[in-house]
Amino acid sequence: MLSRRSFLATTAGATLAVNTLGSKPARAQTRRTIVDSQVHLWLPESPDRPWPADGPPRAHLPHPFTYEKLLPLMDEAGVDRVVIVPPSWEGERNDYALEAARRYPNRFGVMGRILLTDPQAPGRLATWKQQPGMLGVRHTFNGTQSSWLTDGTADWFWPAAAKLGIPVMTPTSGRAKDFLRIVERNPELIFIIDHMGLSEADAKAGKLKEAVEATLAFAQHPNVSVKMSSVPHKSAQPYPFADMSDHLRRVFDAFGSRRCFWGTDLTAGIEKFPYSYRQRVTHFTETLAYLSEEDKDWVMGRAIMTRLNWA
Repeated sequence: MLSRRSFLATTAGATLAVNTLGSKPARAQTRRTIVDSQVHLWLPESPDRPWPADGPPRAHLPHPFTYEKLLPLMDEAGVDRVVIVPPSWEGERNDYALEAARRYPNRFGVMGRILLTDPQAPGRLATWKQQPGMLGVRHTFNGTQSSWLTDGTADWFWPAAAKLGIPVMTPTSGRAKDFLRIVERNPELIFIIDHMGLSEADAKAGKLKEAVEATLAFAQHPNVSVKMSSVPHKSAQPYPFADMSDHLRRVFDAFGSRRCFWGTDLTAGIEKFPYSYRQRVTHFTETLAYLSEEDKDWVMGRAIMTRLNWA
C-alpha cells in the first residue's frame, strides 16, 4: 500500500550545478522540507498509564501508534518532520511525545497538553518551552472540558500564552464565534486552527461549506494560521479528494501560503480511509495545480517551522 520512495534529505539552501557547456549555471534546485502538522502517538493503556474515564470513547486505532512505527512511514513518504499532538484519550500527558522529540530532535516536535484547572498550570506554562522538543500547546475542549471555553475556566490561558509567545492549536468547528472573540481580544496570540475548522460531523451533515465560511472569518487576523489537515477524512471521494478542492482553495486564498500548514492527522480514519502516507503528500505536491513551487515550499513545511520557531 505504501510507496517505497526513499527519504528526502533536506538542505537549507539551493544547490547550483553547471551545465554541460559550462556557459551558465543551471537552475537552482531546492530540496523541500516536508513537515506534517499533526500526528498522534500513544502507548497502550496499562495500570501505570490509565486513560481518563471521561475521555473520548476510544482511540483512533485498536493498538498503540508509536514513533518506531511512524519513522519508517515518514521515510517512505518523504516526510522530514512531524508535529506530535498527544491524543486526548491519554489525558493530559506529554511524556511519550517528549521522549520521541528527545530521541529524534530533528524529526519530532510537540504541541503538548496542559490541564487548565491545575493550580500549577500557570507556573508550568511559564517554563513550557524550556522542555526539550516542546513547541506549544494544543487544546481540544471536548468531553467534560467543553464548557471551559465559555465559563471562564480558560480565560487566564489566552493572554498568558500570548505574553509568553506560546503557539496554540485547537479545533474550532462548531465554536468558531467563541474562538474568534478570543483571537480579537488577544491579537498577539499565535493561534492555529485545526483541520481548516472542519469536523467529520460537518462532513456527514453536508455542512463543509458553512464550516469553511466560519474559518475564513479568522483570515483578517494576521496572528491566525490554519492546518490544511485531515482532508481524506472529510472527503466523500477517493484520492485525490476532488470534492475538497474548492474548500482547500478558498482557505489557501484567504490565508496565503505562509499561514497554511499541510498535515495528515494520520491515524484518524486510517482503517476506513487506507490511503498511503505518500498519497497524502502528493495530494498537495502533485494535484493542487494552483500551488506554485514556492507555495508548496511554505505550505508543506517552511510555514509551520517559521510559525512555531522550530529551527
